[in-house]
Amino acid sequence: MHLLYEEGGDIRAATVLSSSGSGDTQSWQVSAVSGKHLKLKAKDVWLQFEKPDAQTLITKANQLAQTIDLQLLWDCAPDDEFLFSTIAKEYFGDAVVSEQYAALAIALQAAPVYFRRKGRGKFMRAPLEQLQAGLAAIERKKKEHEQQELWRADLVAGQLPEALRPQVNALLFSPDKNSLAYKAFHAACEQTGEHPAQLMIRCGALDSPLTYHHGQFLRQHFSNGKGFSADFGLDAEAFNVCIADLPIAEVRAFSIDDAGTTEIDDALSLNAIGGDRYRLGVHIAAPGLFIQKDDRFDQVARQRMSTVYFPGDKITMLPDDFVNFFSLDQGKHCPAISLYVEINAQGDLLDTTPETKLELVPIKRNLRLDDLEHRISEESLADQTSDLPYQNELSILWTLAKQLHSRRQEQRAQSGLRIETLGVTDPNALARDFHFRFSTDCQTVEIEPRLRGSILDSIVAECMILCNRIWGQQLADHGLPALFRTQKGWGPQRTRMQTTPGPHEGLGVDFYAWCTSPLRRYADLVNQWQLIALTRNGVTAKMVAPFVPKDATLMGIAADFENVYQQYGEHQDKIEKYWCLRWIAQQGLPASLHVRHLKEGMVRVEQIPLHLPIPELANQPRMTRAKIEVMDIDLLQLTAVARLVELEDIPESSETSPSSTIEIGSAK
Repeated sequence: MHLLYEEGGDIRAATVLSSSGSGDTQSWQVSAVSGKHLKLKAKDVWLQFEKPDAQTLITKANQLAQTIDLQLLWDCAPDDEFLFSTIAKEYFGDAVVSEQYAALAIALQAAPVYFRRKGRGKFMRAPLEQLQAGLAAIERKKKEHEQQELWRADLVAGQLPEALRPQVNALLFSPDKNSLAYKAFHAACEQTGEHPAQLMIRCGALDSPLTYHHGQFLRQHFSNGKGFSADFGLDAEAFNVCIADLPIAEVRAFSIDDAGTTEIDDALSLNAIGGDRYRLGVHIAAPGLFIQKDDRFDQVARQRMSTVYFPGDKITMLPDDFVNFFSLDQGKHCPAISLYVEINAQGDLLDTTPETKLELVPIKRNLRLDDLEHRISEESLADQTSDLPYQNELSILWTLAKQLHSRRQEQRAQSGLRIETLGVTDPNALARDFHFRFSTDCQTVEIEPRLRGSILDSIVAECMILCNRIWGQQLADHGLPALFRTQKGWGPQRTRMQTTPGPHEGLGVDFYAWCTSPLRRYADLVNQWQLIALTRNGVTAKMVAPFVPKDATLMGIAADFENVYQQYGEHQDKIEKYWCLRWIAQQGLPASLHVRHLKEGMVRVEQIPLHLPIPELANQPRMTRAKIEVMDIDLLQLTAVARLVELEDIPESSETSPSSTIEIGSAK
């Protein structure tokens, strides 16, 4: 004997091995078609039959179930509950065989649109309204499936359907996985085995892997676009109102920046005040005079938190037309918050009280590192016949920079850190800063080491550290909360932003608050508001400053800034890695390169800032030099396949850290 039963919603058949009991308490030991032994109770069994065998019945019943007209079956069914065996006689006639019973059971069980399940083998036909709605849904799903298959076929063939063109970014970066578009796209990727971005590139929806990497970043941080609304700007009248009461400084200020810098927010001046004494001015652009806490400019700046830098482009924190009003461009009288200290010709910082002023600073010159850096040396600064601009000022400031650096190193040593050498280091050491220069069509890139520790670089860095230290100390002394940059101890949270002052061991200073880049860092803008309140109100500043002690909003800004700033840095690293891999590809593959081992099989390419894993070097000493061969590059995954060719020797003097704990490069 054989039994028809339900298991997990499916109709199955089994052969009886033994039975016990009778009636509603009867049970059977059976062998399923799969060979599995089961125990079935009377409540589980739909039908008992003698022939055919279980396997044959299920095979024939499944075939016959496909031919059953469900609409006719629904028409034949009574309004009340019915047994499947009863409706079988209505549909097939009185001479119903076991295969037909089983087929009808399978058809009824698989047609919830037409029939509701009411118990073991019992059903009730769905109301007409529900049936019509269900059939309409089935037809809609059928059409959707057909559309999905058409899109999938187009994508596999390398053609982007017009309907999907507006959804490219959403499909790549934030897909609705229940949508037809995503299902078609995902199915196409599975069929071709391609990365989603690679499929989009093949379909012409993306220009290159670079577009994908940028798109991923923009989707996360600039979902509404990286630009600004057309009405988001500052007009000349409003600007003039905010600077109307500022006195004009009696200085001849100049800035020192890269050629591509458009947000010039720091400048220097040096005035003789008698004898061998000079008055050094550090002048910082003052957008905080116009932007007020919680106004629309603040809201945008707080959302962006910083200008985003990466090779080939940048995304500014504030719109260009706004920046143009406050950028310290030559030929203008620019609103600035200025720090004045006194020094002597030997570069000593004299023991006088620093003075902070709000004023209009005449900017006489924007010096560019690209034009001057290679011309500036100890010898050229001492050469009285040289035609270097601001030669006397730069000579004195270089002496000051050496003194300031020396004092900071003493404090670094007290913290147990190694002393940093000022100026150009060992020529065999790994370069840490680079210029990325692109062809007109941005198809090729040249990567050149940037001279780190040069005279101009050091002058700017030391003056900015001095300014950030003094202003940080003034804010702390007056009990004004600010965003302090601290570094103490060890571990992943060694360097952090906090609203209370603390030492920065890496820089060798007791106080450090980022204040010198308010056009491109929100932390500096926040600190500038506090400094403006202090400059205007002195000891009563705490009563009128935008942020008061233990301000929860400021604490939230500190956390948000640190998080966003880190993510911006990660994007910069990613784009640098992309262009480094492109640079290697330009050389032709396979490409031979020299690398230095850092640790655990990770190496740095000598010519460019690219890290690669070479497991064969894992047991070699730090800074071991080797020649590798790059065989293949994946610009989407940002990986390279490389092999070790040979080990080489390098002079011992080239031992240097590829990354530093200090933040000279971030001092501005």
